[in-house]
Amino acid sequence: MTQFVAALVVFLALHMVPAIPPLRAGLVGALGRRPYLITYSLVSLLALAWLFHATMRLDFVPLWDAAAWQAWIPLVLTPIGLVFLVAGLLSPNPASITLRRPGLAPGAITTVTRHPVLWGFALWAGSHLVPNGDMRSLLLFGSLFAFALLGMVITDRRAGRRLAAQWPPIAHSTSILPFAAALAGRTRLRVDGSIIIGLLTSAALTAWLLLGGHTLLFGADPLALAAA
Repeated sequence: MTQFVAALVVFLALHMVPAIPPLRAGLVGALGRRPYLITYSLVSLLALAWLFHATMRLDFVPLWDAAAWQAWIPLVLTPIGLVFLVAGLLSPNPASITLRRPGLAPGAITTVTRHPVLWGFALWAGSHLVPNGDMRSLLLFGSLFAFALLGMVITDRRAGRRLAAQWPPIAHSTSILPFAAALAGRTRLRVDGSIIIGLLTSAALTAWLLLGGHTLLFGADPLALAAA
């Protein structure tokens, strides 16, 4: 359990770096933009691998029985989450997590939600809670799901203080809940290059995972579980 907690803390701390502009700017200034992006991506992947390794070392304690319909939840929601995650990281966003430098016009994904990266984590983690009915999965995915939801509230508060007078119009023209601002008529949905890259990346990664990648990495075939 000690290793799991340590891995979780490191993983969550790493993923708060892009949401803290002074820290991110300091790292970019010290390393350079491209080396920062490469280093951050590699360290994040290593932290995720460590977290999964630590989770698998915990005792397996079943909580509820598996059913075929449960496997469809991540099959539907995870690809959407991947679009949000990739487009969010690649899009300028003054209000939330991004890998882009500040001062640029917000990307089109912010017309969907001002927290696309956190929603990407939430959809992935939350959807994987349903078919994994054991204690260690609840600890892993439940922690990440709660982190993503709480992170939206914390990031909003931090952005409100940091942006000061710029915050009210941003908050009005965007929404935490996906599509809420568009449905309320406060913004118009747009599509840009980052969203297209997100769609293509999600399609390619989903195809790889379903054609054997998920089984290779985690020992479970999502399509077989959905058809069981």
